[in-house]
Amino acid sequence: MNELTRWIELDGAVNVRDLGGLPTEDGGTTRFGRVLRGDNLQDLSASDVERLLSRFKLRDVIDLRSHAEVDLEGPGPLTRVPDVTIHHLTLFAEGGTYTDVEADTSGVPITGTAAAEAGAAAAQIDAERVLPWQGRHEDKVAEARVVGFYSAYLRDRPDSVLAALRVLAYGDGAALVHCAAGKDRTGVVSALALSVAGVTREAIVADYVATGDRIEPILGRLRSSATYRDDLDSRPPDSHVPRPEYMDFFLRSLDERHDGPLGWLARNGWTAADEAALRARLLG
Repeated sequence: MNELTRWIELDGAVNVRDLGGLPTEDGGTTRFGRVLRGDNLQDLSASDVERLLSRFKLRDVIDLRSHAEVDLEGPGPLTRVPDVTIHHLTLFAEGGTYTDVEADTSGVPITGTAAAEAGAAAAQIDAERVLPWQGRHEDKVAEARVVGFYSAYLRDRPDSVLAALRVLAYGDGAALVHCAAGKDRTGVVSALALSVAGVTREAIVADYVATGDRIEPILGRLRSSATYRDDLDSRPPDSHVPRPEYMDFFLRSLDERHDGPLGWLARNGWTAADEAALRARLLG
């Protein structure tokens, strides 16, 4: 695995890399230029967009952010590119105005202009889930906490998880999956995709941890946005570092409870045809 060739340097994003070049259990490697992962794409420059289109033939963007994040951040530059399809597939159980269902169940419904104004004023991220604080407690408690968030993505939105993987499997051209930091939500979907492709567990964990190499510029970008700034300023920087034990524990929990990632996928509607298509995309 050549880390130098996997990172994609862009002006407006700092955690974008290719899922090619990763070793598989049967001695092969994943293909370059098929699946990319990254952080928020709001600040991509015109040259960034051109590079993604011309070099990687980008056709699909899987946006795992919550509805509140998308509303607060506004449309990014790729939403204006006709050849790119944006698939908004939040991993949270959400209602209409707020980040989660529970926040949407109180009060009297309103409509029209009043509803739009109220939605703009009330929209907010659920920082506990959008930016999980991984270092709040001792290591074992933090590990269980993070895995709890990751498991909640699968529990709350199996539909979004499978839809994201099917975009990766059946798309034409490269696909890029991202969230805000490109670490937690993106890390889970990437880990599942790589598991389907038969990538070694060691390589899956290493890919997850690689985000830590860029954690400072990632947090710097997020702090430049009012959507995330207040929450980040209240937490120590090293609390957001992805640690190998978090992904390892998450994958082991799938092994123990669902016969592994493929077992969980099969129980939620993933088919043999889906598996074959994703493997063909990632392995050739």
